[in-house]
Amino acid sequence: MLMRCLMLLAAAMFALAHDRGLAQNVGSRHPDLVFAAAPVENSTGVIDRYTPFVNYLTRTLGTTVTLRVVNDYAAVIEGQRAGHIHIAHYGPSSYARAWSVTHGGIEAFSTFVMADGSSGLYPVLYVRSDSPAGTIHDLKAKRLCLVDPNSTSGNEVPRYSMNKLGINPEQFFAKVFYAGSHENAIIALKQATCDGAFSWWGSDKDSSVLRMAKRGMVKAEEYRIIYRADIIPTPPMAHLSSLPHDLKTAIQTAFVDADRNDKAAVEHLSDGQYLGFRAASHVEYEASIELQRFVDQLRRRRQ
Repeated sequence: MLMRCLMLLAAAMFALAHDRGLAQNVGSRHPDLVFAAAPVENSTGVIDRYTPFVNYLTRTLGTTVTLRVVNDYAAVIEGQRAGHIHIAHYGPSSYARAWSVTHGGIEAFSTFVMADGSSGLYPVLYVRSDSPAGTIHDLKAKRLCLVDPNSTSGNEVPRYSMNKLGINPEQFFAKVFYAGSHENAIIALKQATCDGAFSWWGSDKDSSVLRMAKRGMVKAEEYRIIYRADIIPTPPMAHLSSLPHDLKTAIQTAFVDADRNDKAAVEHLSDGQYLGFRAASHVEYEASIELQRFVDQLRRRRQ
């Protein structure tokens, strides 16, 4: 029995040493990675949310991983096109845009596993709780807040879904404007800058409003949902296609194993709403590329 225990301990120590050696080997050959996050909240919130996870990646990959905070999705896309951002957290639509702009120069490699078992997120239209509006049609000639031109849940899927309802936002609403982030859209609604605001909803336990409420930014009961658009897949993580194969494998493995290796970092990243990450591929987001083409057609019509 003692001999068996010693053998198991030795095997475990060998595996750990091998993993560390592999990380150090990968890191020594591919130093300094930059990881950019999608701008779903203010920069301070992004830094706080992602720092523990970026530190985990640094330890696991054996090289320095730096978090880059950007102003909008366009900055993430341009950063990857220029090769300055190696890993990025996208929305499905911004990933589709980046994939097209870079001519396949990026690859989706991982996405979230939702704690509630859901397979995606819904763009939803919020109004204030005291609003008389009961449906999206009740907001005719009112003001609408969207998030960002490249936001999947905050612009593109809402426009796609409204088009199927026969709604042209620029003609239907009195004013349509971009708030810049999901948080800004919800705050603008609270301040009555707009009468309705699109943001994301995952389940009764997780949404943009609930996350803001947990941080004391708003009260959840101040809002209600009057419209839910088509479901979108969970946001992908993407790395440069040009990265060496061993590095891409190491990055994907670090994400997939994150919950087992640093559960606290994953929980902090998601407010406890993600079980972790799973492997993903470009194929899962081909529908988002079709959506992107639809949106481009809409823009050409407006022009």
